[in-house]
Amino acid sequence: MNKELINSLKGLLGLLLGLSIFLVVFMVGLLVINQNPELLLSEVEEEKPVSLVQDDLVKDGVHVATGLVAKEGYELVVANCTNCHAADLVIQNRGDKEHWVSLINWMQETQGLWDLGDNEEKIVAYLSENYAPIQKGRRANLTDIEWYELKD
Repeated sequence: MNKELINSLKGLLGLLLGLSIFLVVFMVGLLVINQNPELLLSEVEEEKPVSLVQDDLVKDGVHVATGLVAKEGYELVVANCTNCHAADLVIQNRGDKEHWVSLINWMQETQGLWDLGDNEEKIVAYLSENYAPIQKGRRANLTDIEWYELKD
């Protein structure tokens, strides 16, 4: 036999051997996947939105996420009021206890606000203390001014 023919047959035999190994590995892989189909399912973690503000962060006496004054009772306001509207709506309003109670009653009668139970008194106390009416005139009084006399 010719040496070229022998080398060609060796090459063909190597190719067949490689192909056989590939087919065996492929068939074993198919059997494993057939027995354990969950191997194909990769668990993709749901991406959580990145919050730039921590929900419980308080800085300089203000709850950063809502802008509410962080004093006793603000957690109740966050839990009960910001379910329906932004905290800005609370902050922009001011009133005494009667105003806040009438506003809560109006929301319960017309807007579907639930019964606040014992929390109503605490919420009203917080709101009337931290968002009470500001009594001021046209402008604040001038203070710490060095006055000088006008010369004729």
